[in-house]
Amino acid sequence: MDIEGTILAGTDFDPIEGRIVIEDGRIETIEETTTDSEKVVLPAFVNAHTHIGDSIAKEAGGGLDLDELVAPPDGLKHRLLRAASHEELVASMGRTIAFMREGGTGAFCEFREGGVEGVRAIEDALAESPIAATVLGRESVAAMEASQGFGASGARDADFADEREATREAGKLFGIHAGERDAEDIDAAFALDPDFLVHMVHADADHLDRLEAEGWPVVVCPRSNLVTGVGLPPVEDLTAHTTVALGTDNAMLDSPSMFREMEFTAKLTGVSAHEVLRMATLNGADLLDIDVGIEAGNAARLCVLDGDSHNLAGARDPVRAVVRRAGVNDVEGVVLPAETDDNS
Repeated sequence: MDIEGTILAGTDFDPIEGRIVIEDGRIETIEETTTDSEKVVLPAFVNAHTHIGDSIAKEAGGGLDLDELVAPPDGLKHRLLRAASHEELVASMGRTIAFMREGGTGAFCEFREGGVEGVRAIEDALAESPIAATVLGRESVAAMEASQGFGASGARDADFADEREATREAGKLFGIHAGERDAEDIDAAFALDPDFLVHMVHADADHLDRLEAEGWPVVVCPRSNLVTGVGLPPVEDLTAHTTVALGTDNAMLDSPSMFREMEFTAKLTGVSAHEVLRMATLNGADLLDIDVGIEAGNAARLCVLDGDSHNLAGARDPVRAVVRRAGVNDVEGVVLPAETDDNS
């Protein structure tokens, strides 16, 4: 299988006119050659923080604050999740997973509510999908054992010491929300020595220094933070101190489109388009230990755009165009390792 066009290769996304040769689901070679193709080929996105069970209640809860919307155990989302049947959850999550794939996402990390049953529901929703999902169970050690790790709601909700120790002993990922509504839970989250933190909207200078010293990655979700009224994360400061990935957070509040998340982040911060694209692809892949990136030997997880679409035709800088302008309608195809060769 060959794909020709402008290829955003390597860690710097240097545009190469040429061809990607794919064999057995992996990138065999990247060849520089003249081509008439108008395609733009980039790594598939890694959505590093989602709650897609909330797809059962899109745009519910208008006017509610963060606690009223999502705080366990009685925030709106938790009440709606408890009321939904297994079949309803699977169907709604399956449609969201399909939308993510259509929009160029090749992998995602889900904080899955509902304990073991919640993990089983998303496994059923993923049964027909080639997307690589890292599912972090919540609410019990048993949910962690049934999934790829534990996704803690936040240190103000519980101390999570037992869950952290069990996750460490199992050799699995431990992520935790921190600094979303204020800074009060950040130090307690740090004390758990997490593998990564989510949000960090209210990180101060001392927190940033500690992140850098410990090497803890952070996943930011700027659109969600704006919708819930908690403010915007200090993305520029965070990227200066640690690895930062992008997530779309709660499917109840925001479409899980990485195009929208990139554009929002790029236009509301001083972070370069190249760095935002890294946040949406390579950085999340590093966090989840998934090989994403256009390099020989990597799995073929690719998003192929129509560079001659009405939206992208005439773009002078392909990386800026991908980050600040492109959208789901510009996606010509998505290539993922578990799929056949007709995806591009």
